[in-house]
Amino acid sequence: MHPLMETVTERIVRLKKERNAIILAHNYTNPEIQDIADFTGDSLGLSIQASKTDADVIVFCGVTFMGETAKILSPDKIVLLPRPDAVCDMAAMCSPEALAQRRKELPDHTVVGYVNTTGPTKTQMDVCCTSGNALKVVRSLDSDKVLFVPDKNLGSYIARLVPEKEIVLWNGCCPIHDSITLEEVSELKRRYPDAYCMAHPECNEAILSVMDFVGSTEAMLNHCKTMDNEEYIIVTEVGMKHRLETSCPGKRFHFPESAVCEPMKYITLESIADCLENLTGQIVLDDDIIRDAFLPVKRMIEIN
Repeated sequence: MHPLMETVTERIVRLKKERNAIILAHNYTNPEIQDIADFTGDSLGLSIQASKTDADVIVFCGVTFMGETAKILSPDKIVLLPRPDAVCDMAAMCSPEALAQRRKELPDHTVVGYVNTTGPTKTQMDVCCTSGNALKVVRSLDSDKVLFVPDKNLGSYIARLVPEKEIVLWNGCCPIHDSITLEEVSELKRRYPDAYCMAHPECNEAILSVMDFVGSTEAMLNHCKTMDNEEYIIVTEVGMKHRLETSCPGKRFHFPESAVCEPMKYITLESIADCLENLTGQIVLDDDIIRDAFLPVKRMIEIN
């Protein structure tokens, strides 16, 4: 087919083959992005999956820290971001310089860092974690003193489950999850009184305390697959609705209307095609950053 006659989807399929590329889509991207992806899921899981393929090029449909994590795990592959301006606000709340200074102030504390951080910030961590394995990581540590960065809500949730450890929190958060109010959730529960309620641990304690289940996006998905309930209230970013509806046909999912991460919606099919065509949006990290950031990620994978 002549290139001018191609649809954008056909163009992506052609360029994927020419570049020996795979497309990764985070759960929070738009439905059409998830539908064209080779893998859809959470950020670290996607990076691990991509590292095991023979692809030469990884197109990461997500925010910048996700592309950096993919580069750390696949340093020999080209990693492209369709929208390099899609930046995670939480990741921006914890710079490597600020974390290095805090480490000096708390020399006896083991630094556990959420994967939602930049590559350079990961170089200042002892061990990385995800929302799905943070509890296991913290419990596995020999140290009873932990500095948890950067999400104060996830850190607080873990601290309540591990009271025997001293956990110092960083003043960071996901603005989308943190801004969801108890009033919003209460209204959803009023409208759907028979719904099973689930929330991401990036939400604040007031929300988590009234949930039936708290877990990562993948944990929520897996839990929904096993449940007999037909109706669910899901307190996380609304992009997850498409993944849940696709994976759990016949079940109904209700989300807070305010839970929209705009940077996740920047990515379009056209931006995917353009980055594949021109190899734009490449993730470039210094070798020493890749080396040092890989260590805390490797420790987490070994614990997990």
